[in-house]
Amino acid sequence: MFSFLIVIIYIAFISLGLPDSITGSAWPVMHGELDVPLSYVGIVTMIIAGCTIISGLTSDWLTRKLGAGLVTAISVAMTAAALFGFSVSHSFLPLCFWAIPYGLGAGAVDAALNNYVALHYASRHMSWLHCFWGVGAAAGPYIMSYALTSGAGWNNGYRIISVIQFVLTAVLFASLPMWKKRTDEAENGEETKSKGIIGSLKIKGVPLVLVMFFGYCALEATAGIWASSYLVEYKGTDAETAARFASLFYIGITVGRFVCGFVADKIGDRNLIRLGLTVITVGLVMIMLPVESNAVALVGLVVVGIGCAPIYPSVIHATPANFGKENSQAIIGIQMASAYVGTTFMPPLFGVIAENINIGLYPFYMAVFAVLMVICSEWLNKKVSERN
Repeated sequence: MFSFLIVIIYIAFISLGLPDSITGSAWPVMHGELDVPLSYVGIVTMIIAGCTIISGLTSDWLTRKLGAGLVTAISVAMTAAALFGFSVSHSFLPLCFWAIPYGLGAGAVDAALNNYVALHYASRHMSWLHCFWGVGAAAGPYIMSYALTSGAGWNNGYRIISVIQFVLTAVLFASLPMWKKRTDEAENGEETKSKGIIGSLKIKGVPLVLVMFFGYCALEATAGIWASSYLVEYKGTDAETAARFASLFYIGITVGRFVCGFVADKIGDRNLIRLGLTVITVGLVMIMLPVESNAVALVGLVVVGIGCAPIYPSVIHATPANFGKENSQAIIGIQMASAYVGTTFMPPLFGVIAENINIGLYPFYMAVFAVLMVICSEWLNKKVSERN
C-alpha cells in the first residue's frame, strides 16, 4: 500500500514541475494576442510568487488542520482550476485573477509534500522526487511548444496541462486513506505541537537555514535565467550553443539528483550539501577563468548545475532532524517563502547590475550567494551539533 503511495507522490512531484515554466514559454505569443507589453509577464509572475509565499507561510496551520494528503489534493485542484482559467482567458485582467489560485496552490502543495516526504521517507526519495520535478519542469514547455507549433494555440497548451492536473487531483483524493494511515503509524499516537512561524524563527539555526535557502534559490535562478545572455554578450558564444548549454544547466540538476539518490542514504544530507557547494565552487571558478576558449565556461555552467543538484532536497530532508519533527512543517513553509523571495527578486537585481555595470560580473554575483551558503551551512551544522 505504501509503495503505491510513494508512486503517487512521485507523480505529484512531476505535476509540481509542469506549470512552472509554461508561462515563460508561451508569453512571446500570449502578449501579442492579449495586446499587452512584453514586460507584463512580470506582473503575472509577481502575483504568482506573492501568493506562493503566503501559502507557504500558512502551510503549517493548513496541514495540521487538514492533513498533508488533503492539502496536496486541494492545492493541485486549485492549480488545475487556475490553469483552466488561463486557458479560457482572452484578456490580461483574467490572467491576473487566475494567477492568485495558481500561486496559492503551488506554495501549499510544495511545502506539504516536501515535509511529508522528509518525515516519512529516506533521503534518496527526496533526491529522486526533486529529479521528477525536473522532468515535469522540462515537460511543461514541451507540451506548450507542441500546442503552439501544431496550431492549437497557447490556450490549449494550458488546457492540456490543466486536464493532467485534474486527473492527478482525482487520484490524490482517492488515495487519502493511505496518507492518513501512514501518518498515524509514523506518529504512533504521539501528539506533537508546533511552535508556529514566530516560534520556529526563534529556534537556533532557523534564520541560518532560511538565508541559505534564499542564497541557493537566488544562485540557481540567476544561473539559469542569465546563462545565455552572459555566454553570448560576454563570452562571444553563438546564440544556439549558448541556449543549448543553458538548458544543460537544468539537465545537470535533474541528472545530478537522480545520481545522488543512489548515494544519499550513505553519504547523508550534511555531506551531500558540502559536496554540492564544492562542485558549485569549481564550476564558478571555471566560468571566471580568463581564457580564450569558451569551452571552459560552457562546461563550468553544467558543473554548477550538477553542484546545485543535492542542495535543495538535502536541506529540506534534514529539516526534521535539525529542528524537530513537530516544527518541520512550519520551518519548511518558511523555507519555501524564503526560496521564492530569492528566485523572484535576485535575478532581476542582476539584470540591473548587468545593464548599468557589466554582465561579466555574472559568476561573481553567483559566488556571493555560494559563499553565503557555505558560511550559513557550516554555522548551522555547528549550532545543531551543540544542541544535540
